[in-house]
Amino acid sequence: MRNILTQFSRVFVGVLFIISGLIKLNDPVGFSYKLAEYFGETVLNLPFLIPYALGLAIFIVIFETVLGVMLLLGYQPKFTVGSLLLMIVFFTFLTFYSAYFNKVTDCGCFGDALKLTPWESFTKDVVLLFFILILAANLKLIKPILGKKFTNGLVVASVVACCFMGYWVLNHLPLKDFRAYKAGTNIPEGMAYPAHIKPKDPIITFIYKVNGVDTKFSYQDVMDGKIPADAVYVDRIDEIDKTGYVPPIHDFTMEKDGSDHKDEFLAEPKLMVFVAYDLTKSSAEGMQKLEALHQLAKGKGYKVIAMTASGETEIAGAKKQFGQTFDYYFCDGTTLKTIERANPSIVLIEKGTIKQKVHYNDIDQLTL
Repeated sequence: MRNILTQFSRVFVGVLFIISGLIKLNDPVGFSYKLAEYFGETVLNLPFLIPYALGLAIFIVIFETVLGVMLLLGYQPKFTVGSLLLMIVFFTFLTFYSAYFNKVTDCGCFGDALKLTPWESFTKDVVLLFFILILAANLKLIKPILGKKFTNGLVVASVVACCFMGYWVLNHLPLKDFRAYKAGTNIPEGMAYPAHIKPKDPIITFIYKVNGVDTKFSYQDVMDGKIPADAVYVDRIDEIDKTGYVPPIHDFTMEKDGSDHKDEFLAEPKLMVFVAYDLTKSSAEGMQKLEALHQLAKGKGYKVIAMTASGETEIAGAKKQFGQTFDYYFCDGTTLKTIERANPSIVLIEKGTIKQKVHYNDIDQLTL
Protein backbone atom coordinates (compact mmCIF):
# COMPACT_ATOMS: atom_id res chain seq x y z
CA MET A 1 0.00 0.00 0.00
CA ARG A 2 2.82 2.40 0.89
CA ASN A 3 4.50 1.70 -2.43
CA ILE A 4 1.29 2.30 -4.39
CA LEU A 5 0.70 5.63 -2.59
CA THR A 6 4.34 6.64 -3.11
CA GLN A 7 4.32 5.86 -6.83
CA PHE A 8 1.00 7.66 -7.29
CA SER A 9 2.42 10.69 -5.48
CA ARG A 10 5.53 10.51 -7.63
CA VAL A 11 3.57 10.57 -10.88
CA PHE A 12 1.03 13.14 -9.66
CA VAL A 13 3.64 15.61 -8.39
CA GLY A 14 6.03 15.05 -11.29
CA VAL A 15 3.43 15.54 -13.99
CA LEU A 16 1.92 18.59 -12.27
CA PHE A 17 5.31 20.26 -11.88
CA ILE A 18 6.15 19.60 -15.53
CA ILE A 19 2.83 20.99 -16.76
CA SER A 20 3.04 24.03 -14.49
CA GLY A 21 6.66 24.68 -15.44
CA LEU A 22 6.12 24.35 -19.18
CA ILE A 23 3.09 26.64 -19.15
CA LYS A 24 5.11 29.35 -17.39
CA LEU A 25 8.18 28.64 -19.56
CA ASN A 26 5.94 29.32 -22.56
CA ASP A 27 5.61 32.88 -21.22
CA PRO A 28 8.43 33.68 -18.76
CA VAL A 29 7.94 37.43 -19.23
CA GLY A 30 4.38 37.11 -17.95
CA PHE A 31 5.58 35.09 -14.96
CA SER A 32 8.23 37.74 -14.27
CA TYR A 33 5.46 40.35 -14.01
CA LYS A 34 3.82 38.17 -11.36
CA LEU A 35 7.10 37.78 -9.45
CA ALA A 36 7.60 41.54 -9.55
CA GLU A 37 4.13 41.89 -8.03
CA TYR A 38 5.12 39.54 -5.20
CA PHE A 39 8.40 41.40 -4.69
CA GLY A 40 6.54 44.70 -4.32
CA GLU A 41 6.01 46.54 -1.08
CA THR A 42 2.49 45.19 -0.63
CA VAL A 43 3.61 41.53 -0.37
CA LEU A 44 7.24 40.56 0.32
CA ASN A 45 8.59 44.13 0.36
CA LEU A 46 11.72 43.13 -1.57
CA PRO A 47 11.79 45.83 -4.25
CA PHE A 48 15.52 45.34 -4.87
CA LEU A 49 14.64 41.99 -6.51
CA ILE A 50 12.26 43.51 -9.07
CA PRO A 51 15.01 44.25 -11.65
CA TYR A 52 15.98 40.56 -11.48
CA ALA A 53 12.42 39.26 -11.83
CA LEU A 54 12.86 37.99 -15.40
CA GLY A 55 16.10 36.13 -14.66
CA LEU A 56 14.58 34.58 -11.55
CA ALA A 57 11.42 33.67 -13.45
CA ILE A 58 13.40 31.79 -16.09
CA PHE A 59 15.46 29.96 -13.47
CA ILE A 60 12.41 28.99 -11.41
CA VAL A 61 10.36 27.62 -14.31
CA ILE A 62 13.27 25.64 -15.75
CA PHE A 63 14.13 24.26 -12.31
CA GLU A 64 10.47 23.41 -11.68
CA THR A 65 10.13 21.56 -14.98
CA VAL A 66 13.40 19.66 -14.64
CA LEU A 67 12.54 18.63 -11.06
CA GLY A 68 9.33 17.10 -12.39
CA VAL A 69 11.31 15.14 -14.97
CA MET A 70 13.86 14.05 -12.35
CA LEU A 71 11.11 12.83 -10.03
CA LEU A 72 9.46 10.73 -12.74
CA LEU A 73 12.81 9.23 -13.71
CA GLY A 74 13.82 8.57 -10.10
CA TYR A 75 16.99 10.65 -10.51
CA GLN A 76 18.75 11.73 -7.29
CA PRO A 77 15.58 11.27 -5.18
CA LYS A 78 16.99 12.88 -2.04
CA PHE A 79 17.97 16.10 -3.84
CA THR A 80 14.86 16.09 -6.02
CA VAL A 81 12.31 15.59 -3.25
CA GLY A 82 14.19 17.94 -0.92
CA SER A 83 14.12 20.68 -3.57
CA LEU A 84 10.44 20.08 -4.26
CA LEU A 85 9.69 20.28 -0.55
CA LEU A 86 11.53 23.57 -0.12
CA MET A 87 9.76 25.07 -3.14
CA ILE A 88 6.29 23.99 -2.09
CA VAL A 89 6.75 25.11 1.54
CA PHE A 90 7.78 28.56 0.33
CA PHE A 91 4.96 28.87 -2.19
CA THR A 92 2.39 27.51 0.28
CA PHE A 93 3.36 30.27 2.69
CA LEU A 94 3.29 32.83 -0.12
CA THR A 95 -0.13 31.83 -1.44
CA PHE A 96 -1.59 31.73 2.07
CA TYR A 97 -0.22 35.18 2.86
CA SER A 98 -1.48 36.51 -0.46
CA ALA A 99 -4.92 34.94 -0.05
CA TYR A 100 -5.41 35.86 3.62
CA PHE A 101 -4.40 39.48 3.12
CA ASN A 102 -5.82 39.64 -0.43
CA LYS A 103 -2.50 40.90 -1.83
CA VAL A 104 -2.29 39.15 -5.22
CA THR A 105 -5.45 38.06 -7.03
CA ASP A 106 -3.78 35.39 -9.19
CA CYS A 107 -0.69 33.39 -8.23
CA GLY A 108 0.40 32.81 -11.83
CA CYS A 109 0.95 29.10 -11.09
CA PHE A 110 -0.37 28.12 -14.50
CA GLY A 111 0.24 31.40 -16.30
CA ASP A 112 -2.73 32.68 -18.31
CA ALA A 113 -3.79 29.13 -19.21
CA LEU A 114 -5.63 28.57 -15.93
CA LYS A 115 -6.59 31.36 -13.56
CA LEU A 116 -6.84 30.41 -9.88
CA THR A 117 -8.24 32.50 -7.07
CA PRO A 118 -5.88 33.11 -4.11
CA TRP A 119 -7.57 30.45 -1.97
CA GLU A 120 -7.63 27.97 -4.87
CA SER A 121 -3.88 28.53 -5.25
CA PHE A 122 -3.32 27.93 -1.56
CA THR A 123 -5.44 24.76 -1.65
CA LYS A 124 -3.49 23.48 -4.64
CA ASP A 125 -0.21 24.03 -2.78
CA VAL A 126 -1.51 22.27 0.34
CA VAL A 127 -2.47 19.23 -1.75
CA LEU A 128 0.97 19.21 -3.37
CA LEU A 129 2.63 19.59 0.02
CA PHE A 130 0.71 16.53 1.27
CA PHE A 131 1.93 14.34 -1.60
CA ILE A 132 5.50 15.66 -1.44
CA LEU A 133 5.59 14.84 2.29
CA ILE A 134 4.59 11.29 1.37
CA LEU A 135 7.53 11.18 -1.04
CA ALA A 136 9.88 12.57 1.60
CA ALA A 137 8.79 9.89 4.07
CA ASN A 138 9.33 7.11 1.50
CA LEU A 139 12.52 8.10 -0.31
CA LYS A 140 13.75 4.51 -0.41
CA LEU A 141 10.77 3.54 -2.56
CA ILE A 142 11.71 6.04 -5.30
CA LYS A 143 13.85 3.99 -7.66
CA PRO A 144 15.25 4.91 -11.11
CA ILE A 145 13.09 3.51 -13.90
CA LEU A 146 15.91 3.48 -16.47
CA GLY A 147 19.63 2.82 -16.60
CA LYS A 148 21.99 5.39 -15.06
CA LYS A 149 23.52 6.65 -18.33
CA PHE A 150 20.15 6.91 -20.08
CA THR A 151 18.64 8.71 -17.07
CA ASN A 152 21.55 11.16 -16.92
CA GLY A 153 21.15 11.82 -20.62
CA LEU A 154 17.42 12.51 -20.30
CA VAL A 155 17.96 14.93 -17.39
CA VAL A 156 20.62 16.82 -19.36
CA ALA A 157 18.38 16.80 -22.44
CA SER A 158 15.48 18.24 -20.42
CA VAL A 159 17.70 21.07 -19.14
CA VAL A 160 18.91 21.86 -22.67
CA ALA A 161 15.38 21.70 -24.11
CA CYS A 162 14.01 24.01 -21.40
CA CYS A 163 16.84 26.50 -21.90
CA PHE A 164 16.26 26.51 -25.66
CA MET A 165 12.51 27.00 -25.19
CA GLY A 166 13.15 29.91 -22.82
CA TYR A 167 15.59 31.49 -25.27
CA TRP A 168 13.14 31.07 -28.15
CA VAL A 169 10.08 32.61 -26.50
CA LEU A 170 12.10 35.53 -25.15
CA ASN A 171 13.33 36.38 -28.64
CA HIS A 172 10.07 35.68 -30.43
CA LEU A 173 6.65 35.14 -28.82
CA PRO A 174 4.99 32.54 -26.58
CA LEU A 175 4.48 29.29 -28.49
CA LYS A 176 0.85 29.25 -27.33
CA ASP A 177 -1.01 32.46 -26.56
CA PHE A 178 -3.47 32.04 -23.67
CA ARG A 179 -4.14 35.74 -23.18
CA ALA A 180 -7.32 37.72 -23.84
CA TYR A 181 -5.65 39.44 -26.81
CA LYS A 182 -4.63 36.35 -28.79
CA ALA A 183 -4.88 36.35 -32.58
CA GLY A 184 -8.49 35.91 -33.71
CA THR A 185 -9.90 37.92 -30.81
CA ASN A 186 -12.37 40.69 -31.57
CA ILE A 187 -11.56 43.47 -29.12
CA PRO A 188 -15.01 45.18 -29.01
CA GLU A 189 -16.66 41.80 -28.41
CA GLY A 190 -14.15 41.06 -25.66
CA MET A 191 -15.08 44.30 -23.91
CA ALA A 192 -18.84 43.74 -24.17
CA TYR A 193 -21.14 42.62 -21.38
CA PRO A 194 -23.80 39.96 -22.04
CA ALA A 195 -27.25 41.48 -22.41
CA HIS A 196 -28.45 40.10 -19.06
CA ILE A 197 -25.54 41.50 -17.06
CA LYS A 198 -25.26 45.12 -15.96
CA PRO A 199 -21.71 46.54 -15.99
CA LYS A 200 -20.35 47.52 -12.59
CA ASP A 201 -18.11 50.55 -12.21
CA PRO A 202 -14.63 49.61 -10.98
CA ILE A 203 -13.19 51.13 -7.84
CA ILE A 204 -10.15 52.96 -9.16
CA THR A 205 -7.23 53.51 -6.80
CA PHE A 206 -4.04 55.33 -7.72
CA ILE A 207 -0.77 54.74 -5.90
CA TYR A 208 1.74 57.59 -5.67
CA LYS A 209 5.04 57.67 -3.84
CA VAL A 210 4.84 60.54 -1.37
CA ASN A 211 7.96 61.27 0.69
CA GLY A 212 9.24 57.82 -0.21
CA VAL A 213 6.04 56.03 0.88
CA ASP A 214 3.49 54.41 -1.44
CA THR A 215 0.21 56.23 -0.75
CA LYS A 216 -3.24 55.38 -2.10
CA PHE A 217 -5.52 58.02 -3.61
CA SER A 218 -9.03 57.59 -4.93
CA TYR A 219 -10.10 58.53 -8.44
CA GLN A 220 -11.95 61.51 -6.95
CA ASP A 221 -8.77 62.64 -5.17
CA VAL A 222 -7.03 62.78 -8.54
CA MET A 223 -9.91 64.64 -10.16
CA ASP A 224 -9.96 67.13 -7.26
CA GLY A 225 -6.23 67.78 -7.59
CA LYS A 226 -5.35 66.42 -4.15
CA ILE A 227 -2.14 64.72 -5.31
CA PRO A 228 0.95 66.47 -3.89
CA ALA A 229 3.03 68.25 -6.52
CA ASP A 230 6.13 66.17 -5.77
CA ALA A 231 4.28 62.84 -5.76
CA VAL A 232 5.54 60.18 -8.20
CA TYR A 233 3.05 57.90 -9.96
CA VAL A 234 3.54 54.20 -9.12
CA ASP A 235 0.50 52.21 -10.18
CA ARG A 236 -3.24 52.12 -10.80
CA ILE A 237 -5.50 49.43 -9.35
CA ASP A 238 -8.98 48.71 -10.71
CA GLU A 239 -11.01 46.66 -8.25
CA ILE A 240 -14.19 45.24 -9.72
CA ASP A 241 -17.00 43.78 -7.65
CA LYS A 242 -16.03 40.10 -7.34
CA THR A 243 -19.69 39.08 -7.72
CA GLY A 244 -19.99 40.96 -10.98
CA TYR A 245 -19.01 39.94 -14.49
CA VAL A 246 -15.61 41.13 -15.66
CA PRO A 247 -15.16 41.20 -19.45
CA PRO A 248 -12.00 39.41 -20.61
CA ILE A 249 -10.85 42.72 -22.15
CA HIS A 250 -11.03 45.84 -20.01
CA ASP A 251 -8.99 49.00 -19.48
CA PHE A 252 -8.34 49.12 -23.22
CA THR A 253 -8.00 52.69 -24.46
CA MET A 254 -6.37 54.62 -27.28
CA GLU A 255 -6.21 58.04 -25.68
CA LYS A 256 -4.67 61.21 -27.01
CA ASP A 257 -5.28 64.83 -26.02
CA GLY A 258 -7.98 63.80 -23.55
CA SER A 259 -10.02 61.76 -26.05
CA ASP A 260 -10.35 58.00 -26.48
CA HIS A 261 -10.04 57.03 -30.14
CA LYS A 262 -10.51 53.27 -29.81
CA ASP A 263 -13.92 53.19 -31.53
CA GLU A 264 -12.48 55.06 -34.48
CA PHE A 265 -9.37 52.91 -34.81
CA LEU A 266 -11.08 49.59 -34.17
CA ALA A 267 -13.35 50.31 -37.14
CA GLU A 268 -10.31 50.57 -39.44
CA PRO A 269 -10.09 47.76 -42.04
CA LYS A 270 -6.27 47.84 -41.91
CA LEU A 271 -4.69 48.96 -38.65
CA MET A 272 -1.09 48.41 -37.56
CA VAL A 273 -0.29 49.05 -33.90
CA PHE A 274 3.17 49.27 -32.36
CA VAL A 275 2.92 48.27 -28.69
CA ALA A 276 5.61 49.64 -26.36
CA TYR A 277 4.37 49.71 -22.79
CA ASP A 278 7.42 51.57 -21.43
CA LEU A 279 9.56 53.58 -23.83
CA THR A 280 12.38 53.86 -21.29
CA LYS A 281 12.69 50.06 -21.36
CA SER A 282 12.02 49.46 -25.04
CA SER A 283 14.60 47.63 -27.12
CA ALA A 284 16.60 50.15 -29.15
CA GLU A 285 17.01 47.48 -31.83
CA GLY A 286 13.27 47.04 -32.07
CA MET A 287 12.45 50.75 -31.94
CA GLN A 288 14.91 51.36 -34.77
CA LYS A 289 12.87 49.10 -37.07
CA LEU A 290 9.48 50.75 -36.59
CA GLU A 291 9.68 53.81 -38.82
CA ALA A 292 10.68 51.79 -41.90
CA LEU A 293 7.82 49.38 -41.18
CA HIS A 294 5.50 52.38 -40.72
CA GLN A 295 6.32 53.67 -44.20
CA LEU A 296 5.96 50.21 -45.75
CA ALA A 297 2.58 49.61 -44.11
CA LYS A 298 1.31 53.09 -44.93
CA GLY A 299 2.12 52.43 -48.58
CA LYS A 300 -0.10 49.35 -48.40
CA GLY A 301 -3.07 51.25 -47.00
CA TYR A 302 -2.58 50.70 -43.28
CA LYS A 303 -3.38 53.21 -40.59
CA VAL A 304 -0.34 53.05 -38.30
CA ILE A 305 -0.24 54.15 -34.65
CA ALA A 306 1.66 53.26 -31.50
CA MET A 307 0.39 52.58 -27.98
CA THR A 308 2.30 53.23 -24.78
CA ALA A 309 1.87 53.99 -21.09
CA SER A 310 4.80 56.42 -21.17
CA GLY A 311 4.43 60.18 -20.82
CA GLU A 312 4.79 62.95 -23.37
CA THR A 313 8.45 63.55 -22.52
CA GLU A 314 9.38 59.93 -23.19
CA ILE A 315 7.29 59.91 -26.39
CA ALA A 316 8.99 63.03 -27.71
CA GLY A 317 12.40 61.56 -26.87
CA ALA A 318 11.65 58.27 -28.64
CA LYS A 319 10.31 60.00 -31.76
CA LYS A 320 13.40 62.18 -31.97
CA GLN A 321 15.91 59.41 -31.24
CA PHE A 322 14.47 56.93 -33.73
CA GLY A 323 13.08 59.34 -36.32
CA GLN A 324 9.48 58.19 -35.83
CA THR A 325 6.65 60.07 -37.55
CA PHE A 326 3.66 58.04 -36.30
CA ASP A 327 1.50 59.12 -33.34
CA TYR A 328 1.49 57.53 -29.89
CA TYR A 329 -1.73 56.87 -27.99
CA PHE A 330 -2.01 56.14 -24.27
CA CYS A 331 -3.15 52.84 -22.76
CA ASP A 332 -2.70 51.38 -19.29
CA GLY A 333 0.70 49.69 -18.91
CA THR A 334 -0.74 46.45 -17.51
CA THR A 335 -3.10 46.19 -20.48
CA LEU A 336 -0.24 46.71 -22.93
CA LYS A 337 1.85 44.05 -21.18
CA THR A 338 -1.10 41.70 -21.58
CA ILE A 339 -1.53 42.48 -25.27
CA GLU A 340 2.05 41.57 -26.07
CA ARG A 341 5.26 40.63 -24.26
CA ALA A 342 7.86 42.14 -26.59
CA ASN A 343 8.68 45.81 -26.08
CA PRO A 344 8.07 46.87 -28.82
CA SER A 345 5.87 44.47 -30.75
CA ILE A 346 3.60 44.74 -33.77
CA VAL A 347 -0.12 43.96 -33.89
CA LEU A 348 -2.29 43.88 -37.03
CA ILE A 349 -6.00 44.57 -36.48
CA GLU A 350 -8.83 44.31 -39.00
CA LYS A 351 -12.09 45.98 -37.95
CA GLY A 352 -11.41 45.26 -34.29
CA THR A 353 -10.17 41.69 -34.78
CA ILE A 354 -6.54 40.87 -34.04
CA LYS A 355 -5.15 39.21 -37.14
CA GLN A 356 -1.46 38.83 -36.29
CA LYS A 357 1.06 39.67 -33.57
CA VAL A 358 4.82 39.50 -33.95
CA HIS A 359 7.96 40.22 -31.96
CA TYR A 360 10.20 42.95 -33.38
CA ASN A 361 12.62 40.16 -34.32
CA ASP A 362 9.97 38.64 -36.62
CA ILE A 363 8.85 41.64 -38.65
CA ASP A 364 9.65 39.67 -41.82
CA GLN A 365 6.85 37.26 -40.89
CA LEU A 366 4.14 39.94 -41.03
CA THR A 367 1.44 39.27 -43.59
CA LEU A 368 0.68 42.70 -45.09
